[in-house]
Amino acid sequence: MNRHLDRAHQGYLLAVLAAVLFCGNGVTSRLLLDDGMPAVRLSGLRVLITFVAMLSWLLATDRSSLRVRRADAPRLIGFGLGGLALVNLAYFIAIARLGVGVGLTLEYMGPILLLLWLRIRYKRSVPGRVWAAAALALAGCLLVVEGWKLSSLDLTGIAAGLAAAVGFAIYAWGAERSGRTYRPGTTLLWFSAAATLFWLVATPPWTYSWAALGSAENLAAAAYVGLVGTLGGFVCAFAAVQRIPAARASVVMTLEPALAALIAWPVLGEVLSPIQIVGGVVVLTAVMWIQGQRSAGPEEQAPPFPTTDPPAQTAGDQRVK
Repeated sequence: MNRHLDRAHQGYLLAVLAAVLFCGNGVTSRLLLDDGMPAVRLSGLRVLITFVAMLSWLLATDRSSLRVRRADAPRLIGFGLGGLALVNLAYFIAIARLGVGVGLTLEYMGPILLLLWLRIRYKRSVPGRVWAAAALALAGCLLVVEGWKLSSLDLTGIAAGLAAAVGFAIYAWGAERSGRTYRPGTTLLWFSAAATLFWLVATPPWTYSWAALGSAENLAAAAYVGLVGTLGGFVCAFAAVQRIPAARASVVMTLEPALAALIAWPVLGEVLSPIQIVGGVVVLTAVMWIQGQRSAGPEEQAPPFPTTDPPAQTAGDQRVK
């Protein structure tokens, strides 16, 4: 029991750390978007940096982690395309057209979509308190970013934000499922490889315009987005869903917009309004509530990949102890 609780505590801490690493992504990415880098290019660059860094690390430290079962490869590729590729593109389009706050709020409908998936696809009866915590976190995000203050109803931006929520749910669900068999680095490598291949085909490198990376400031911003906000954030997120269900980890990661607003206060001089402060408290309450609930039962957990052929590695090699 104590070991199970320790893993759960680790999962919640990793989800918080993922939110911390992700929170600077919106503002940093917006700098690049405002300097003329198209959202499609930034999406491709982000996952390319993640893939190259993850591949280099595994080649240097544990080449056995590159291998997966033949039957699992299509599943990992599918989650990479439908999750990582989609959430990157849709999120950047959403924040470019609606702003960082509203884009983030729409993306963080992901936990609700995960719970709906469990209910509709697997007929799971997830406890009402988990639903309530997810809804409370989403409401808090809406207050933090004052999401109702839209200068215009941009249907493309809203559609992109909703697509980002779908992509968020897909990659979180896929990371939890694959995490029952593989390490976070293996999962992220395959997800980012699939997303990178998609972008290399959709937008070949020779069509790129690198004008937006012409300054040292923008090069540093791109490095941050790729290495810290993406690679670091996803490693923590994927490790978190090995320890706690994806829906719970996703609720914790709704801290991202609240943390981003808090950081913008002293750094950018963006003073928080009373309603934004209330929203931050609401998000924090939801996170503390979900963490304080009793251990998740099987009704909240994603099923593992079915075993249809011998694994490329032994279970002891692949699973995180």
